[in-house]
Amino acid sequence: MKSNLHPTDYRPVVMQDPSAGFAFLTKSTAKTDKTIKWEDGNEYPLIEVYISSASHPYFTGKETLIDTEGRVDRFEARKKAAEMRRNALASKAKKTVARAEAKNSKNKK
Repeated sequence: MKSNLHPTDYRPVVMQDPSAGFAFLTKSTAKTDKTIKWEDGNEYPLIEVYISSASHPYFTGKETLIDTEGRVDRFEARKKAAEMRRNALASKAKKTVARAEAKNSKNKK
């Protein structure tokens, strides 16, 4: 087994979920430049997390849509663009078939 595989520089940090107003003190090796003054009067490094037990639907029992990056809007736009491309290709195919049939009917005469 490899030696010195796990980190050893654990230090106290504050994990904070800004959307839920929830924070807790724990130990971590994660690096951050932000700090926060904790309830005990000491200053600790701050790590912001955007989903925690205070905001996750599994723990809260409420389903909420967190769309901070516009994912739903982008999906709807892609869906609409794909439908428009599909319709354009279908009309182009109909025109091509109609021209081919017209050409064939002229050649038969």
